[in-house]
Amino acid sequence: MTDPLPSWNEGANKAAIKSFVERVTTEGGPDFVPVSDRIAVFDNDGTLWCEYPMQVQVFFALAQVKLLARQAPTLLEKPAFKAMLDCDLKALAALPKKEAFEPAFATHAGMTVDEFRASASQWLAEAKHPTLMQLFTQGAYAPQRELLDYLRANGFKTYIVTGGGVEFVRVVAEQLYGIPPEQVIGSSTRMKVETVEGQPVLRKLAELGSFDDREEKVVNIALHLGRRPMFAFGNSDGDLAMIRYTLAGDGPRMAWYLHHDDAEREFAYDRDFKLSALRDGLDHAEEYGIGLVSMKNDWNRVFAK
Repeated sequence: MTDPLPSWNEGANKAAIKSFVERVTTEGGPDFVPVSDRIAVFDNDGTLWCEYPMQVQVFFALAQVKLLARQAPTLLEKPAFKAMLDCDLKALAALPKKEAFEPAFATHAGMTVDEFRASASQWLAEAKHPTLMQLFTQGAYAPQRELLDYLRANGFKTYIVTGGGVEFVRVVAEQLYGIPPEQVIGSSTRMKVETVEGQPVLRKLAELGSFDDREEKVVNIALHLGRRPMFAFGNSDGDLAMIRYTLAGDGPRMAWYLHHDDAEREFAYDRDFKLSALRDGLDHAEEYGIGLVSMKNDWNRVFAK
């Protein structure tokens, strides 16, 4: 039979994933799970595509924040905006994730949803990672796309649950991961409906609605899915609440952390990456029953190219 996970090296982790899927999909078996309950949730930044040295959406905000600052000079009083305008990536990376993302959400303000999607699509079609020298969209991880396809082929419904902006991720989710927009949960700004030339349009506001990180991921899963996931994959402490919520349910459960330990093919980081640190999860993975996938040892390739 054709290997559904060819970018994964043979070993304990690959075998565990395949065994789990086989067990929960074998009718009549003790661990069989109906299709309706086969829910898998994945973080995006650092789990499905490259997030280092900063998340893709923060780079997108960098390209737009100068115009925003001219329109609202008082924004310069905020550390994240000042760091962006100064192109001070070190200062930006030292900020808490929510503060670093604030300019990314503010640059949406005033746009209709359709205008924002068009702007993000245009930028993503051309923007490149500063050191990998490839399009940001080429930073999606080939082994994870295989895993998503494998889960779906076995009756799983796959969701993205991300701290990134929901509209930004929806622009690329179907193209990169085969996940439709309605199966993307993320951070959001508040919006309002306006009538323009007799037609209703949805316009984004500067006010943050939900920052989908840590415990808020669990809240939004309950709000938007209505079911507890049985499979979860993340890469940082921001995903720990989602992972523990997944593992706390009844019946067979599985959860993984992707450990960035491959400085040669991607980047090596965990505890010291302030924008997306992996400290508590790394320290307690075994205690909580979370598997660790080593990018260096478990994947024979990282990117599709």
